Amino acid sequence: MKRVLSLLLLMASVCLMAQQNPVLPTDPAVRTGKLENGLTYYIRQNKTPENRVDFYIAQNVGSMQEEDPQAGLAHFLEHMAFNGTTHFPGKSMLNYLQDNGIQFGGNINAYTSFDQTVYYISNVPADNKNLVDSCILVLYDWSCGIALEEEELDKERGVIREEWRTRGGSQQRLTDKLLPALYPGSKYANRMPIGSIDVINNFKPEEIRAYYHKWYRPDLQGIIIVGDVNVDETEKKVKNLFSGIKLDENRAERVYFPVPDNDEPIVAIATDKEARNTLIRLFYKHDAVPREMLNTQAGYMMNYVTNVAAIMFNDRFNEITQKPNAPFTFAQAYNSDYFVAKTKDAWTVVAGSAEDKVDEALAAIVRETERVKKHGFTASEYERARTNLLQSVENAYNNRDKQKNNAYAEEYVRSFTDGEPIPGIEYEYQLLQSVAPQIPVEAINQTIQQLIGEKNIVVAVTGPEKEGLTYPGKDELLGALASVKAEEIEPYAEEVSDEPLIAEPPAPGTIAEVKKDEAFGTTVWKLSNGVTVVLKDTDFKDDEIRMMAFSYGGTSQYVVQDPVNAKMAGQVMTLGGVGNFSTTELPKVLAGKTASARPIISMTTQGFAGSSSIKDFETMLQLVYLYFTAPRTDQEAFASFLQRAEIQMKNIEAEPSVAFQDSILKTIYGDNPITKRMKAEDLKKIDYPRIMEMYKQSFVNPGSFVFSFVGNIDEDAVKPVILQYLGSLKGKYAQNTFIQVPLDVTKGRQKSSFEREMQNPKGSVYNVYSGKTEFNLKNSILMSMFEQILRIVYTEKVREDEGGTYGVGTNGSIARYPEGQTLLEISFDTDPDKANHLNEIVEKELKAVAEQGPRQEDFTKVKEHMVKKYDEDNKENGYWLGQLQSKYFYGQDRHSDYLTILNTITPQHVQEFAKTFLSQGNEATVIMLPKKAVEEKK
Repeated sequence: MKRVLSLLLLMASVCLMAQQNPVLPTDPAVRTGKLENGLTYYIRQNKTPENRVDFYIAQNVGSMQEEDPQAGLAHFLEHMAFNGTTHFPGKSMLNYLQDNGIQFGGNINAYTSFDQTVYYISNVPADNKNLVDSCILVLYDWSCGIALEEEELDKERGVIREEWRTRGGSQQRLTDKLLPALYPGSKYANRMPIGSIDVINNFKPEEIRAYYHKWYRPDLQGIIIVGDVNVDETEKKVKNLFSGIKLDENRAERVYFPVPDNDEPIVAIATDKEARNTLIRLFYKHDAVPREMLNTQAGYMMNYVTNVAAIMFNDRFNEITQKPNAPFTFAQAYNSDYFVAKTKDAWTVVAGSAEDKVDEALAAIVRETERVKKHGFTASEYERARTNLLQSVENAYNNRDKQKNNAYAEEYVRSFTDGEPIPGIEYEYQLLQSVAPQIPVEAINQTIQQLIGEKNIVVAVTGPEKEGLTYPGKDELLGALASVKAEEIEPYAEEVSDEPLIAEPPAPGTIAEVKKDEAFGTTVWKLSNGVTVVLKDTDFKDDEIRMMAFSYGGTSQYVVQDPVNAKMAGQVMTLGGVGNFSTTELPKVLAGKTASARPIISMTTQGFAGSSSIKDFETMLQLVYLYFTAPRTDQEAFASFLQRAEIQMKNIEAEPSVAFQDSILKTIYGDNPITKRMKAEDLKKIDYPRIMEMYKQSFVNPGSFVFSFVGNIDEDAVKPVILQYLGSLKGKYAQNTFIQVPLDVTKGRQKSSFEREMQNPKGSVYNVYSGKTEFNLKNSILMSMFEQILRIVYTEKVREDEGGTYGVGTNGSIARYPEGQTLLEISFDTDPDKANHLNEIVEKELKAVAEQGPRQEDFTKVKEHMVKKYDEDNKENGYWLGQLQSKYFYGQDRHSDYLTILNTITPQHVQEFAKTFLSQGNEATVIMLPKKAVEEKK
């Protein structure tokens, strides 16, 4: 604690506040208060999204409040909040909310962690006052009125067993092994929120009721309501409703469990037969900043210091990964909670490693950490990092009036659960603008030197377990640590260039034709070189311009003859950077800029995706110009990419889900090499010069591109920039096309079942129904309704009634290419013994929709959600970017008639669509089961 306090004093001194440390104000836009019973509330009026409200209740309770015989009750209780409450018995709450277009899973959900449980209802229409009041009543019931009926408890046991099965992969098992080693003598060692299957199967109803009444109480609860509401009226409702909840005078103390210090380094090693990657975590534990200090200027600036230090660390790590024979595949540093604990922080470095080079990778991240500890960061590094961080805060400030409800709500959740300050972006922007320039690089270096101590060090290694592979033991890892600390480590050196992105701007082109499209609110320019530019000015953000561009061609020109290079083109073609700048140099040139642009390529198209602030629009288009005219190769970056890719692909086969996906692809597409997954041995076939040749050929014809821009667009301001960097592009002006490639789906009926060794036995089931459907807006709407209706039915019939799965996934699509190719995919995980039985239910309910039509209540829920979602999408720049490309590139208006078509659709239309589609008779089932020997061994 002394070290943390000394750092806070340093921050106070640097901030010219040596005699005082002012408490941060609370954002005046949020109404906060605490009732007499201890309940805290946050209420804020916000207009983004328009006419929407979000409702949250945060509980300062999680798995850490459980005792061993209760392991899993916190998470189980979270599930039960959706299975009956005082005012909403049974499933009436979910039915009522879904009848109003609020979707379970997307808009209604919850999560449980070690120290908190959070429930939310999002994007609720604010103009429906009864609905808004009902949502407040739901929060009240979650606070004190969860029914916990025995029948519902027994049903939910199966759902949670299947959640455990679905999520119980290698990462879960590795974490289970690590926790006792990382937290010796601490309750954090054995409190994974999913809990114990034995407890889940056998706890008595009175046990979870006792847990609920003991811990769900007002002094541990925070109500958060953000959206288009009257704050005074909402506060009154909260006070009237929640003030009546009594607080037990003899309540249990809510304890935050400590994490012991360690003088000698802790080393933890965990392996798993299905692990894909080898990871190294290096922790330098330190005391967390006390809550009362978090909400001060010194506490806030301490956060600034650790954030800017992390940026500089990560820039160095990224630079190393671009070199051949890099010691790690990636590395990232940050200051946060010590793994899962709220009561201890840690400066943390996480790195990926080759499985046989763990000691080298550990030595490398320790070496870079020691380099900073001994020599610090350079002034030029700090200037870039500070500039970038301040720019990100400025972006938030510029868009402060268009911040979404959920961003505020989640910030207030953290304020309640973690003590995060909420002074508001206006105050944060002004504070950082005034104080950050006063914090010299020496203060950053001094802070990091103190955080990276000689004690409280923890090293954790996780990776695949397989024959012939031996990881370094504790002594070897500690030896690597000590060896690096004894090295004579040189200071970091870098070359800093002041060269601009483009030294000599090109001569601009001209506009050959201008059209206005009043229906879409767009201006369309045809430039003199053939480029089409579509502009749509919006006010959904106050400082954002988004870009998308497409031209026909894509990898279809090469994929049949050269599938490996065609598949890898998108990843490889930008490895070298652009213009005169490598991928490590480019971020330095772009420091302080809010601009990005990258080339993209698919089977049928090539193009660009990008975004920028208003002032950095030119930088975004300069990048586009360079990617057209000056693509760059870098053999060292390519060699590093191959090395990283080989390490990442090496153990992918060990995970059962990969074998399952391979079987699915083969079932759908047969042995088509175009659709097969890339494997490690394929990396040797990658031809870098060939891919760059493909890239240049794909982008040789600028005149065939349609560029769409959406956001804060002043046509007079963007015109000269567009003419200079898009209008100047030279090349062929003929219209591009793409080549038809074989992507046919296997026809007829087929079933494939196979066994696979797995550590967590489960049955995985995948069904696909395929055929041809005309690609038009009505059919796309019908397919979306069909698959959403099925999801509701399967949630009821398979998840709830049978307790057979955590969830059944449904996905329906009608492809633009291959034209009209239609797929309906249905998948779930379950107990192996139940796989066939549950799949019979899946098939039965699917046929029921086709033969009898959907239930009216299911149809209504889906239709209401789609209407609500359409209204929300209309206020999103991303939505409009897609709509502009659809209309002006593909020639299809998928917006104007959407609501008209949707409102004419009836349950009978869905039935007819389903029946016609399924009558084509193409269906396939893939089932993966565990090998019996593994099951019996378990």
